[in-house]
Amino acid sequence: MTISQLFNVANLFVLPFWTLMILLPNWKVTRQIMESYLPFVLLAGAYLYLFINSITPENAQALSNPQLADIARLFAEETAAATGWIHFLVMDLFVGRWIYWEGQKTGIWTIHSLALCLFAGPLGLLSHILTYWIAKTFFPKFQQNEAVTVEEKAMS
Repeated sequence: MTISQLFNVANLFVLPFWTLMILLPNWKVTRQIMESYLPFVLLAGAYLYLFINSITPENAQALSNPQLADIARLFAEETAAATGWIHFLVMDLFVGRWIYWEGQKTGIWTIHSLALCLFAGPLGLLSHILTYWIAKTFFPKFQQNEAVTVEEKAMS
């Protein structure tokens, strides 16, 4: 498999997980799938493969004392860019999974945060933190009642 093919497969691989979390968050199958760490293991395996294949003495030196110009040169290489992209895919999906489970646990609406996390990971995380703070500050009873409802649904 070429670097380009691995890049494309990794991009497609994450989409079903995002789709389930965003469009079918309360579906039993979504919960079962999102309990697994297997997607992260597979993506991390792809990352490890690319990481090993992208390390050269020059790249190792650039990573040991990161300077912006060196990092820019590093990511100009296709293998290093694919490695960095899969790093984003793994970490964004992991953060998205955390947001998803927080929403399931607390009853706080997460669709907007998950969508942002899919396209701009840190913005999705920030969105969820702000949404949680707003819900906790201005709607404490709603959050408490909703959390009980989610727990009751999970038990049934």
